[in-house]
Amino acid sequence: MSQTLRVAYARIAQESNAFSPVLTGLSDFENTHYHDGDALVQRVSPEQSEVEGLFPNAELSGFVRALQEHGRGQIEPVPLFSAWAVPGGPLSAECFTFLRDRLVNALRAQGAVDAVMLSLHGAMVARGAEDPEADLVDAVRAVVGPKVPIAVTLDLHAQLIDRFVRQVDILTAYRTNPHRDHDDTGYRCGKMLSQKLLGQTNPVCAWRTLPMLCGGGTTIDFLPTMRPVYRWMKRMERDPRVLGISMFNAHLWNDSPELGWSGHVITDGAPELAEDLAEELAQMLWDRRHKQPPHFPSGSEAVKQVRAAYIRRLFGTVCVCDASDVVGGGAAGENTRLLATVLEEGKDLLAFVPIRDAEVVAELWSQEIGSTVRVAVGGKLHPALNDPLEVSGTLFSKGEAGGMGRMVGLDLGHVKLVVTAGPCLVMRPEFYTNMGLNPWKADMVVVKSIFPFRLYFWKQNRKTIYARTRGVTDFDYMHQLEFTDPVYPRDAVEDGRPTDRRRRGLSQNA
Repeated sequence: MSQTLRVAYARIAQESNAFSPVLTGLSDFENTHYHDGDALVQRVSPEQSEVEGLFPNAELSGFVRALQEHGRGQIEPVPLFSAWAVPGGPLSAECFTFLRDRLVNALRAQGAVDAVMLSLHGAMVARGAEDPEADLVDAVRAVVGPKVPIAVTLDLHAQLIDRFVRQVDILTAYRTNPHRDHDDTGYRCGKMLSQKLLGQTNPVCAWRTLPMLCGGGTTIDFLPTMRPVYRWMKRMERDPRVLGISMFNAHLWNDSPELGWSGHVITDGAPELAEDLAEELAQMLWDRRHKQPPHFPSGSEAVKQVRAAYIRRLFGTVCVCDASDVVGGGAAGENTRLLATVLEEGKDLLAFVPIRDAEVVAELWSQEIGSTVRVAVGGKLHPALNDPLEVSGTLFSKGEAGGMGRMVGLDLGHVKLVVTAGPCLVMRPEFYTNMGLNPWKADMVVVKSIFPFRLYFWKQNRKTIYARTRGVTDFDYMHQLEFTDPVYPRDAVEDGRPTDRRRRGLSQNA
């Protein structure tokens, strides 16, 4: 084979929260990560950071590297564009339509291609779209036709539906939680696609979907509940006939009527083996439904636990996740309940706390450092849920960060409050250190991610507490959704197979 094979690649990714009234617009992508052409080529090169401030190497970097290593000089990566936004509310209809149309137009402008790779999240919600990622794949398929392979990378919390799976030839997902294998996921996708294009393999797929919303305990990959599943996946892939195995934990704040966990298997021309492995994986996941997430303490209980962790605080800090207002899960980040509790009940504790309030940032931006301020923070984006809170203190710092915009620091005494104009995605120590705050010296630091902070704060963090305060990332928001089928644990479901067969378009006797 001497003709160069052209593979187009693109990203449209955001984890959305269907319950947030704060719609995601195009500017949210532009403020975080939005590149095309030569700029995208530079971003995915080894010398650059693919997603500045978040990941040095992510899916597209790994994908391009795999094409270069396994393409034998016969595969040319063709960049389209890459758009990634901080988790938030649903995409506006205008934003989603623009991104979808841009993908289609960019693909058409490249002429004939031999394959397409898409880096998606899998838990995107958009106004006017029942399943945005399926719509994106359908749009690509309409351009390239039925025979051109489409490869997709997904987040571990993606939602699989039959319409999506039928259009995708190669699919792979993260295998870590907290996620730390973005680059490797792209690499595995690129390797499988290269092998298919060069005629070295014949990928065939099988999958299962479960009426199961949550289970697996914390779902952390290296803890006892889920570790055996990930080890089984790796062990099965030692068989040269098995090209890839992926599993998916549901994103609880996705409004898909068929929400649930899924498993997906790719084999090399062995459909029976793929079906057997998909069935075995589904059973392992279903068996873990009884291990539900742990109980989260209230804000007051969390402050007491921080206070009781005296020895641990001597050697680091306590990370407290505001589990009801997780920006990494699409919440607005303006919940004032935990802040109010720490101000009132934690006066003996040095606490770093974030909050989102663009109006306050705009009001204080022109003021001098050291100015005395009195402002009402929070409660502006989702006032039906979040109340504003009046605070008084001293302006001690100003800064700016990609995706979060301008930031101001307010010294409220024992609380150092960082106010952001955009989403306050607190998952790295740099969020505070860039504002002149040292997490090593704090008794507690509040974070706004469910899992990633465990990776980035590992040096400073001596104890992790998830505090429930009330907000759009509470687990029981599932009770507000309407599902096509009974789902566990909201409903009593003993056998998930009938639902699986219906969702995959099979008869009950199949």
